[in-house]
Amino acid sequence: MIAGLITYVPANIYPMLLTRNFGKAYENTIVGGVIELMQMGSYGVALIVFVASIVIPIAKFIAIAFLAIAVQSGSAMRGHGRHLLYEVVEFIGRWSMIDVFVVAILAALVQFDFAATINPGIAAVSFALSVAFTMMSALSFDPKTIWDAYEADTP
Repeated sequence: MIAGLITYVPANIYPMLLTRNFGKAYENTIVGGVIELMQMGSYGVALIVFVASIVIPIAKFIAIAFLAIAVQSGSAMRGHGRHLLYEVVEFIGRWSMIDVFVVAILAALVQFDFAATINPGIAAVSFALSVAFTMMSALSFDPKTIWDAYEADTP
């Protein structure tokens, strides 16, 4: 999980897309892309990108950390709640790569050298690594420990 956090920082600092339109170069970070989409009036797409790129990864980091701490020290959330949280984190992990797929598809489709080109930035690699690391941390978490901790918590 720590490796995922470390790679998540450059994913938000550096450009995700490197765009060139008629000789003019643009670099967009994730948040910059969301702001630009909103300025263009694409509020739905901006919301999807914001949720998929910012809200869900941060929620995954918090959920994985909470689960790790909860099974070690016990918490107010009981076994069923912990297990449901684990299942949600594991399910969302599959959809976290949607940004990387969009960048890859755009880079493959928009290659008109005379008019426009789109290339992935270093943030795309960092984001993909962050997602992979969080998926590995969720998969390496043993759900049996949820129930072991639950049994220890119940008198």
